[in-house]
Amino acid sequence: MFLIPAAHGWNVVHLREPSTTWDVRSAGSLEEAVPMLNGTTNLVLGLPVSAVLAQRLRLPTAEAAEFNEMVRIQIEKALPYSTEEVTTDFEVIERTPEASVVSAVAVHNQKLSELAAPLLSRGIIPSQVTLYAAQRAATHAADGRAFLIYPENETLVCAISEGGKVGFTRSLEGTDPTQLQRDLPQLALSAELQGIDTSFPVVFLDESLLELRETVQGLFASRANLMGVEAPPAATQLNLLPESWRQQRAVLVRQAEWKKRIAWAGAAYGGLLLLLLAYLLVLRFQVSQLDRRVARDAPDTEFVKKTETRWKALAPAVDPHFYPIEVLLHLFESLPSANVQITAYNQSARQISVDGEANSAALAYEFADKVKKSPELKTFQFEMAAPRLLPNDHAQFRLEGKPK
Repeated sequence: MFLIPAAHGWNVVHLREPSTTWDVRSAGSLEEAVPMLNGTTNLVLGLPVSAVLAQRLRLPTAEAAEFNEMVRIQIEKALPYSTEEVTTDFEVIERTPEASVVSAVAVHNQKLSELAAPLLSRGIIPSQVTLYAAQRAATHAADGRAFLIYPENETLVCAISEGGKVGFTRSLEGTDPTQLQRDLPQLALSAELQGIDTSFPVVFLDESLLELRETVQGLFASRANLMGVEAPPAATQLNLLPESWRQQRAVLVRQAEWKKRIAWAGAAYGGLLLLLLAYLLVLRFQVSQLDRRVARDAPDTEFVKKTETRWKALAPAVDPHFYPIEVLLHLFESLPSANVQITAYNQSARQISVDGEANSAALAYEFADKVKKSPELKTFQFEMAAPRLLPNDHAQFRLEGKPK
């Protein structure tokens, strides 16, 4: 977004998203222009010629570091203020091995702060402070020499562009054709004294000064071309942003970045909470569905449980695996040899007990192991305590089984 001086106030030039067209809105004062910024902080402020000190310098060509210091010293010599009170910048108009021509511009920091007070009071610090004449020159006369005339703050600005850079500026009071005929020759003489060729191949006249077109064409050999408000102005290298403003803007940019990060983090956290809430709602819905199914199937479940209990109670009477004769048959089939004898057998609905005697403890354990592995007796779980040894080395044992 650009904020540039106009004939009777300021123009706000901004991009209308998402297209690439530019919109120009005019305001009578900078205070009135601030609401048109729509809260943007990426702002380029174009200064009027009356707010700056401009000078054309011819200096010996040197290394970049030395040349910059040389330009700074020359600017300081011409300024009525101390170096701490001003912000300066320059553009190289022409460079040869012997000498370089420089367009130097300076602005008084206090005057700049007063001019931009409506912005600063709202915490808006421009990303660049430049000269509007430099923007117009870069836009309309990027190559060669050109003479530009346009209104600015109730005055006429006459600017000479050299390769898209402002090499000379003057402000003229009023827009009277007679006065313009008298002042332009004197202006051209002043430019020639500074080494500027005043035979301009191109002359630009602001479209709001159409009534002066014939007068201007009578003073120059070239035809006066009309120019409108730049939308947007071309970029310039001149930047008169004070160092204190740079630091404040850096702080504001960091704060904006942190606010953006916090906003994203808050949005992500809120999104997670919403997802968690949605997940909990889904779980609650599923649980309620399961509860309804359980309640619906409760009578059938209760019937199955009662039937199972009844069958378990009847199992010893109806299941062949529980028949005493079947159990005894399989027990006798599991005897390892005739040296193992079953001496007693008892069976109830809940337990089987088998008493016996073997010629040795090993035979008793072998019998118990075969009973546990018998597929016909898998309905029961058998346990045997340690056999009791008799004086004749025989072993008495008891094998107990319970339904699984």
